[in-house]
Order: sequence, then structure tokens, then C-alpha cells
Amino acid sequence: MSRQPEVLWAQRSEKIYLTISLPDAKDVELKTEPKGLFTFSAVAHGEPFSFTLELFDSILPEGSKTKTKMGLRNIICSIQKEKKGWWKRLLKSEEKHPYIKVDWNKWCDEDEESEASGDSDYDFDGANEGDESDDDDGMLYLPDLEKLRGK
Repeated sequence: MSRQPEVLWAQRSEKIYLTISLPDAKDVELKTEPKGLFTFSAVAHGEPFSFTLELFDSILPEGSKTKTKMGLRNIICSIQKEKKGWWKRLLKSEEKHPYIKVDWNKWCDEDEESEASGDSDYDFDGANEGDESDDDDGMLYLPDLEKLRGK
């Protein structure tokens, strides 16, 4: 039986951001389907991790506007919504999933979206390169780990 990694999510009117926290992930497979299914599987530290999310509404098919960035500590996905608009939740069902949490670092309210429009591709186009909390991979800067890695 596989485990579920922690998943952080945020949205804009046109996109959903998913950050899958899984250090040293290997054999990563992501699949998106237009009807709103998002499937993930990977192996980390010799253990299988996987989950399937039935998203609140339809999304554009894989490859058209879905972007993925693989980092040392997590996998970041930007998924294009089929219809522009704000979802009241991430999933179609109202069931709570303990491994899914709000990504407050990327979160933006509806009325704040026009102010945040400059960072619409938050982790993909380098819009936040000047942020001191990010390193080259767009991941959180942790000084003790940087010394261990030999940087």
C-alpha cells in the first residue's frame, strides 16, 4: 500500500497550484485528465507514494497549459482551469483529506488577484527571484542543509 505525500494548494482565477512535498522523489508520474482528475505516483526513500484527486471542476488537458517543476524537496504543478473562475474548494467532494493543506505562500484572494497578477506563474518564470527566502530551485532556503550539501 502506498502513502500520500503532503500536498499544498492555492489558486488564481485561471490556475490551480499544487506543491507535492516529497524530498528525493524518483520515478515521478503525473497525469491530468480534462474532467478534473489529477493522478500522482512516485518513489521516495524506497517507499511508494501516490494519490488521485478529483478536482472541483474541469481542467485543460495535460501538456496544453500544465507546467511541472521538479525540485530537490518538492514537485510544483501549475494546472490551467478550463473555465476562468474561483473554485470554492480544491476537490469535488467535501470530504477532508489530512494530507491536503492550503499553500499560504501562494494564496491569493479573489479581490487581491489583480494586485498579484505580476506573479501569475509564481514558480515557473522567475518572478520571485529577488525573494530572499527562495534559492535557485524556488525552494525554501534552509542554511543548515545547504552546508551539509557542500554549497
